[in-house]
Amino acid sequence: MVCLCGSVRFLAEFDAASLAETLAGRIVLSVGSHRQRDEDALAHLSSAEREAALDRLGELHLRKIDLADEVLIINPGGYVGDSTRREIAYARQTGKPVRSLEPLTA
Repeated sequence: MVCLCGSVRFLAEFDAASLAETLAGRIVLSVGSHRQRDEDALAHLSSAEREAALDRLGELHLRKIDLADEVLIINPGGYVGDSTRREIAYARQTGKPVRSLEPLTA
């Protein structure tokens, strides 16, 4: 079982990785939607509701990492944002192997 992590700006890459991992025989845990960014999906909420929802989604993604055997970082061009850095650190703290589309720096 693999958990995909990365910026939701790369939805097409999430979709491609999800398919590739599935075809490789792995169960895939991923972001809530490969069709639209979280910010767009939550645009109808007030600022406070949106922040709370994003916090819940972030916490839920850590639980997905807990369930996974490994983590795959979706990082075209090597981009890794703050949330993804937090997820990488969490995965490593919990002993999960981390691999990535592009090499991870620092």
